[in-house]
Amino acid sequence: MRNDPFGGDRGQARAGRRPGLFGNVRWWVLIAFAGYAAYYWFSNRSEDPYTGEKVLIDSSLGVEDEKAMGLQAYQEILSQERPLDPNAQASQQVRAIAQRLIAKVDPVETALAAEHGMQPNHISRGFDWDVNVIPSDQANAFCLPGGKMAVYTGLFPVAQNADAMAVVMGHEIAHALLRHGAQRMAQQKLTQIGQMAGAASGMDMQQQQMVMAAMGYGYLLPYARGHETQADEVGLMLAAAACYDPRAAIPLWERMEQNSGGQSPPEFSSTHPDPGTRIQNLQALMPKALEYRQRFCPEGPPLQ
Repeated sequence: MRNDPFGGDRGQARAGRRPGLFGNVRWWVLIAFAGYAAYYWFSNRSEDPYTGEKVLIDSSLGVEDEKAMGLQAYQEILSQERPLDPNAQASQQVRAIAQRLIAKVDPVETALAAEHGMQPNHISRGFDWDVNVIPSDQANAFCLPGGKMAVYTGLFPVAQNADAMAVVMGHEIAHALLRHGAQRMAQQKLTQIGQMAGAASGMDMQQQQMVMAAMGYGYLLPYARGHETQADEVGLMLAAAACYDPRAAIPLWERMEQNSGGQSPPEFSSTHPDPGTRIQNLQALMPKALEYRQRFCPEGPPLQ
């Protein structure tokens, strides 16, 4: 046997090494799961008329299914957080803004689809729109699949005016129009496939956590930030087309940042863009938004 010049046996040295991350993984299991994930990915891709991009939406999940889930979630929320009386001033203000935004969904979708050489799908024509105002300190709002919306009273002092409120509500409506909820469900299924692959292939918990962390920072979080950026654009066009001043978006997000106390996490570890990044994106979109306002609101109040 050839001696190791450092005094040890080469065979023993190899035997004493700790296996690498994939040293004890059954590769055939990983390949099988990777094949299934690839099949799921490619067989459930569709084109979104708002963005012109290929998106992942499970083909077994229809718009009516989304509406049913949105309605159930909405009813649960309203049973736990009682909304203001519909005749309250805040409720009437929010409903008036919602009506103007909803009225412009079809023309804005048609215009955005035409920019990408596509036909609109107009899924929102089947939405059962509703909006409530919920007493809460949260500076937030939401729109669930199917058009069920709510605005929290904590948003009013941050928005300060109807133009800014329309920007926020347009953003939330855009999430529903873009079917971001359905996209997240499909993304979660891919995540579950990855978790099952790790468990079945023999990875220990530490290895699985390392892989999932890499997937989170490299795919899941950028995916969520992309949704926010898309909703910012579509929502801004909706607000502009509905005769609101899209320029209100810039001071709005500056106030949002101040309201958070500057304690937002670094962008790479967040589901939302950094406020500075968001403002830059909105500034870049402003010429288009102003063109939409002039195009779809020719008789609206002049901008100051």
